[in-house]
Amino acid sequence: MYMLRLVKMNAAHLLIYLLIMITSFIWTIIWGTHAAVKPPPKLPASEYNINQASNGVTLHSIRTPPQNIGLKAITGNVTERQENGINGGFFWQGYLLSIAVINDRPVKGEPGDYGSGWFNIDRKRGTLVWDEKAQTFTIQVVEHADELKVMDRAHYWAQGGVSMGLTNPDGWAEQAIAEEMPLINEKRMRSGIVYDRNNNVYLVVAPTPCTGEQFRTAVQEQVGNGQLVDGLFLDGDGSSQLKVANYLLPGDHREVYQMIALLN
Repeated sequence: MYMLRLVKMNAAHLLIYLLIMITSFIWTIIWGTHAAVKPPPKLPASEYNINQASNGVTLHSIRTPPQNIGLKAITGNVTERQENGINGGFFWQGYLLSIAVINDRPVKGEPGDYGSGWFNIDRKRGTLVWDEKAQTFTIQVVEHADELKVMDRAHYWAQGGVSMGLTNPDGWAEQAIAEEMPLINEKRMRSGIVYDRNNNVYLVVAPTPCTGEQFRTAVQEQVGNGQLVDGLFLDGDGSSQLKVANYLLPGDHREVYQMIALLN
């Protein structure tokens, strides 16, 4: 009787040991499988590049996520600012001629004020809109911020310029001229803002004097690794300015009145 109980106890202990070993083995496999699958590397918040396109145009570009973009009214040269970034939209004598709006507030003054950043003054022009709620970029051709279509008017930003038409290879120039793109066929310094399929936004400045077409071609070739969707021409010529750490492009050293800044 005693021997029978001993055999039963040993069998029970053996079964427990076997269950522990099997469980341990299974967890080892699961852990090893998960440990072997490494998450994709995180991109830095912002990345600065200098590239020369095959047409000879040199591009300085900043890649950053849309939540790192700040639109600001300024009076001065971008290179003299504490923030990093580039020049923004068009202006005249201190009045902003392009939309520059965050959460339904223009960057300079009140909604509806002339020259505040509420209007693309005198004409419907391309406007890059980041809709935070929808997590999407769009180019909307509008005259004032009331026309912008977003899911939540308390969570978006919009920067005006002139449509670059990256999805419109045959009609982009006609559209840009209809939006009164200045000096499109003259060789001038150029600036732009474009975005890609992964919701990265790129701030681009060409210190190389070039036509609108040459700048657009260089951007398509050198920015975004073939993933660009669309974008805008910004103010150019002497207003094409950039500051990133010790890299400074002052244009012709003139004052500008709006910039696209990096928040971090």
